Amino acid sequence: MDYRQLGRTDLNVSAICLGTMTWGEQNTEAEAFAQIERAKHAGINFIDTAEMYPVPPKAETYATTERYIGNWFKSRGDRADWILASKIAGPGNTIDYIRDKQLKHNRKHIVEAVDASLKRLQTDWIDLYQLHWPERSTNFFGQLGYKHKADEDFTPLEETLEALDEQVKAGKIRHIGLSNETPWGTMKFLALAESRGWPRAVSIQNPYNLLNRSFEVGLAEIALREQCGLLAYSPLAFGFLSGKYEGGARPPKGRLSLYNRFSRYFNPQSEAACSRYVALAREHGLDPAQMALAFVNQQPFVTSNIIGATTLEQLDSNIASFELKLSDEVLAGIEAIHKDHPNPAP
Repeated sequence: MDYRQLGRTDLNVSAICLGTMTWGEQNTEAEAFAQIERAKHAGINFIDTAEMYPVPPKAETYATTERYIGNWFKSRGDRADWILASKIAGPGNTIDYIRDKQLKHNRKHIVEAVDASLKRLQTDWIDLYQLHWPERSTNFFGQLGYKHKADEDFTPLEETLEALDEQVKAGKIRHIGLSNETPWGTMKFLALAESRGWPRAVSIQNPYNLLNRSFEVGLAEIALREQCGLLAYSPLAFGFLSGKYEGGARPPKGRLSLYNRFSRYFNPQSEAACSRYVALAREHGLDPAQMALAFVNQQPFVTSNIIGATTLEQLDSNIASFELKLSDEVLAGIEAIHKDHPNPAP
């Protein structure tokens, strides 16, 4: 396993990060434990979760994933072996059952969220604490175009960053990160940190895969020049790039079969592009999922690739993608497909 510096910190995270959003929905606690053990054996030292997990978010399963991880730490006593990342939820996204039902990134909500996560995770600190998505209305979660709301009321970024600074000084979190953020938001947070002496974002967790390379426009340059690398989520487009949905197939346990929440992947442009990517992989004797993951792994702006799995077999295959180095011929084929089908599933 390769290890990469997290921002400008003294932490080195594995190039593959263990994603956890299925735990408590598609995976039991025992299955989650098995995944953690398998990942650790493979050299993974980075695990990512969020207060809203599992997905899709529901009141009855809220924060189950963090509880599973906390139970693992308590039973195994290996908290110090892991670089742990979690996130505070933002407003909307069908979440109306925590805090004041109007989730904010203000001081009150940040303190409450951090303390609750620490309790569930059964730890004294979180290594990387991220804003799961912006409080303000902007283009994320599938929205490429920006629609400005001049009179929108949202927590000033200064208040958010100052509140996070207080949590860092209290020793509850070590570093901060962004997620589902835009170039403007990222640079604004970085500028505020520099001018006020507040914590500097060390990473940005956004979607990135063969069907959604929108990160390359604007954010990739920031990631490299500012040492605020990408933690790539959804690198297989929720399994779509594995080829298991080819020809209209709907495997009963597939995430895109179970939840219409992710229906943006099922459009003619995405299906056409995905079919070509799968065919390209098979033409070169590659597993389609491993090719898709290897493409993400090889990008210079990626700090870690967040992989999720519902079975150990999937997890093993996904982890093995790190050993795959794509040839120039394969990369040229990927670029040709991308030119014909740019970002069909943002």
